[in-house]
Amino acid sequence: MSHSDIVSFIKSHRSIRKFKREEVTDEQVAHILAAAQSAPTSSNIQAYSVVGVRDPETKRRFAELAGGQRHIEESGIFLVWCADLNRLQSAIRLEEQNGELELPQNLETFLLASIDATLAAQNATIAAEALGFGTVYIGGIRNNPRLASELLGLPRLVYPVFGHCIGVPDQEPTPRPRLPVEAVYHRETYSAEAFEPSIRQYDRATGNYYAWRTGGSKDTYWSKEMASRFRKERLRGHLHGFLEEQGFRLD
Repeated sequence: MSHSDIVSFIKSHRSIRKFKREEVTDEQVAHILAAAQSAPTSSNIQAYSVVGVRDPETKRRFAELAGGQRHIEESGIFLVWCADLNRLQSAIRLEEQNGELELPQNLETFLLASIDATLAAQNATIAAEALGFGTVYIGGIRNNPRLASELLGLPRLVYPVFGHCIGVPDQEPTPRPRLPVEAVYHRETYSAEAFEPSIRQYDRATGNYYAWRTGGSKDTYWSKEMASRFRKERLRGHLHGFLEEQGFRLD
């Protein structure tokens, strides 16, 4: 595959929300995880873990807590990517004579773990799609992070960042339009000058996309969707308390 083919392949990504009831083998998962572990990680800390879920009942419960997302149940394997400072603390304690050292924490260590998990997961997505699978991330497991943690047996200093469905696709959705590059790429310094025309352009594109996808039954567009989403109460305001219960320091 040429460099241009690789770029085209990455640009062809689509989220898949309907899967055939077919297996993702342990060998295929091993290739996906090897790609994930090749992702960049801050100072080689590797502050993440991933839990693979195949049990139908556990997948059903995850689908329920994520708001009824049936594709979790249909997926060949459901991965849950976790920010993990527990293993790092274990490593540090191995170097301490009394084995009681508490890992110094602040907001930066929390971010390091969350970013490490995200980078690894994106490598896993690219690898899974290269193997012919479809994928979709599931942020909905943070609707009830305590239950998600109980289902996975997560200890202190570990939290579930998001879920990740991988399986054989049973649909071919059209890629969703993205913002014009002028809205996200800034030359030398940050500038909001292009925001309004770019957003107007994107609203037209997404309006056409939603109308086409729903046969004309949905009259909406990006900025309208964003206003509706963030007009509600603070998104998942329960997370701060949960993270502190899990032993994370966010100051």
